[in-house]
Amino acid sequence: KTAFCEVKNGAVVQRATVTSVETLSSLLGPKEQPAVVAIEACREAWHVHDLLRSWGNEVVLVDTTRSRRLGIGQHGRKTDRIDAEVLALALDRGGIPAAHVLSPHRRELRRWLGVRRALVESRANLITTCRGLAREQGVVLPKCTVGIFVRKARRAAGNVLAVLEPLLKQLDAINPEIAAAEAKLAELCETEPVVKLLMTAPGVGPIIAACFVSVIDDAKRFRSPHQVESYVGLVPSEDSSGGKRRLGAITKKGNPYLRSLLIEGAWGVLR
Repeated sequence: KTAFCEVKNGAVVQRATVTSVETLSSLLGPKEQPAVVAIEACREAWHVHDLLRSWGNEVVLVDTTRSRRLGIGQHGRKTDRIDAEVLALALDRGGIPAAHVLSPHRRELRRWLGVRRALVESRANLITTCRGLAREQGVVLPKCTVGIFVRKARRAAGNVLAVLEPLLKQLDAINPEIAAAEAKLAELCETEPVVKLLMTAPGVGPIIAACFVSVIDDAKRFRSPHQVESYVGLVPSEDSSGGKRRLGAITKKGNPYLRSLLIEGAWGVLR
């Protein structure tokens, strides 16, 4: 459900709870007076943002990592109804911490990166399971590239192959799907000159470059490279109260998938 709260001059004017954002057309639709609407960043935020904008409203996407600054979750009370009121009051006061809204092409890039990631992780889990089941029966499957793993695994004899075959069939099906996802990513990257430029850096391949572009989107929104480091969580945490500077492990804020890819690329350079 979606909680709606309208505020004017610091006071709540009206509330509503609806099953979908589309049903708010009677309050925020194209026939109504344009409004400034704050929505919290979530899975469907891009869809909601585009819909409200198409109705003629101004939309502010709220950065969830900074939502506590507005008072969300204060005093241990957090419900959709309370959160909607807190956001509306913060918007009325001004100075709300807005999140960046990805451009449509970069959203599509991120979607296909998500598809590929899910497929690759599923394949890795299947291979790990195959190796574990084989080892239980005294068979060690050889180290090899993913492309020839299925062929070598099918050379196992007797009961080992009978146990592995259902998983190997899944691998047969998943490999073409990964290839198709990568082909779609390559097609999207053809219109992204910055992806090709990033790939000239050591350790950076098409997936790392595409993910970096899909997360950063507009580089001009950052004032310095250090801000980008902080945005992806690759700066040390700090607790320097009391006059003594104390640095800890990296903050791990921001997109975890991009951070893992960047670290993977760095290991590639070191090796």
